[in-house]
Amino acid sequence: MSSKPLVSVITIFLNAEKFIEEAIESVFSQTHDNWELLLVDDGSFDASTQIARRYADRYPEKVRYFEHDDHRNRGMSASRNLGISNGRGEYIAFLDADDVWLPHKLEEQVAILCSHPEAAMVYGRTRIWFSWTDSPEDTQRDYMTELGVQPNSVVEPPTLLTLFLRDENSYYPCTCSVLIRREVFEEIGRFKEDFRGGYEDMVFHSKVFLEAPVFVAGECWDQYRQHPDSCWAVARKTGQHHLYEPNPLYRSFLDWLTEYLFEKGVKDTKLWKALQKELWPYHHPRLYRLFAAPRHLIRWIKRLAKQIGRRTLPVPVRLWLRANSS
Repeated sequence: MSSKPLVSVITIFLNAEKFIEEAIESVFSQTHDNWELLLVDDGSFDASTQIARRYADRYPEKVRYFEHDDHRNRGMSASRNLGISNGRGEYIAFLDADDVWLPHKLEEQVAILCSHPEAAMVYGRTRIWFSWTDSPEDTQRDYMTELGVQPNSVVEPPTLLTLFLRDENSYYPCTCSVLIRREVFEEIGRFKEDFRGGYEDMVFHSKVFLEAPVFVAGECWDQYRQHPDSCWAVARKTGQHHLYEPNPLYRSFLDWLTEYLFEKGVKDTKLWKALQKELWPYHHPRLYRLFAAPRHLIRWIKRLAKQIGRRTLPVPVRLWLRANSS
């Protein structure tokens, strides 16, 4: 029996035949070899079901296949909870079927949580991955997520939640980057199954950020694939993410968070101030539309400048700018 801690890797999928094998193989490539892979089918009707079953049949000691009753589609939260319920590991990690881990992901993250018993969770930077297409126009589009805090440190609650509310696009951890202790799910709760369509992971992570210390690492262990069939791309195409209109999915998240903070009796002034600022567009939608265009243009210019700087400026200059930015 291995002396290394067992990690339950949960991969949920829905019609992921294009990418699921690459995701699975990135788990098999891990240098930490004491893992189990739980493939949770959320009602697929393409070849991904057969691919997942084939891996489970071929490697029954490492891979297991699960689906909902009657092969139903029940959403990301219910699928992740199904995996959690059947996992046996001391730690739990999530890898969606269109993303990829780098080989040292589990080994290095397990070591961090072992050496920092006070931390409930660890995550790092993620490569936003356009270049998987090998298309010339995509090769220079990749960039790394920002952290917003001192890397390689334990961050006390509710700092990360406040930071996320101030800039959801820059500082929020990707789900594929996270490793969590199993007991966290018993203490804080699992994914909220009636919350569907977006921000499911943010609901759970917000509860962690509010109540537990989290180790934030400077390393990158994963690649978050950008493609037109992803859940966020589909939301944008269907009008749920509009540049100059309040986002109804985000509003649902903010309403849930407001109620949750009241239930918990949270008094943190900075957190409440950040939340009220995020709710302002929904309380004043006409004013939001009036001021949204220039604000988003400025944000887009800043983001473009950051991306150009990452590709062109020397590393010492980038570090100095990051250290001296407001």
